[in-house]
Amino acid sequence: MSTNRFSATLVLVALASAPIAQACSKPGDLTDAEKLERIQEMVAEFRAEHPGVPSVDPAGLRRLQAERDIVLVDNRELREQNVSMIPGAIAVDEFERRADEFEGRQVVTYCTIGYRSGLYTKELIEQGWEAYNLEGSVLAWLHAGGEVVDADGPTKRLHVYGRRWDLAPSDYESEW
Repeated sequence: MSTNRFSATLVLVALASAPIAQACSKPGDLTDAEKLERIQEMVAEFRAEHPGVPSVDPAGLRRLQAERDIVLVDNRELREQNVSMIPGAIAVDEFERRADEFEGRQVVTYCTIGYRSGLYTKELIEQGWEAYNLEGSVLAWLHAGGEVVDADGPTKRLHVYGRRWDLAPSDYESEW
């Protein structure tokens, strides 16, 4: 095989392997831009599986918080919430316990990426609530410059549910 053909073959193998290598890369190996792209891909998967679930992006959530008295509901497990939450959010059990108090208010739900909260949003709508899923949930919120808090105030720690969702911005410490 000539050097030119060998070089061309190596280039083709490298080009063909790049998508595979990217698909196999660990979330921790990704840049923040690549993490955000993966978040958007996961959001698109949810939308395809569950069309019609209304959502709001992080910028839209900020507008709603400034304009209306909304209820922000964290749909994650207690062990996730104990690490950090979006400021002002309450857990699902508290929301359900105090539901009468929130009647007539718009509800925005979130989880790690938006799948669990999207399903909960669907349930709330069926019960008559005006509800929206935070698109990309807490991960998109952080990538858009939002913050999370723990019992002591602002934190750079986030429970990401599992390794697949380890897509927090690089300045955050993820756990699962």
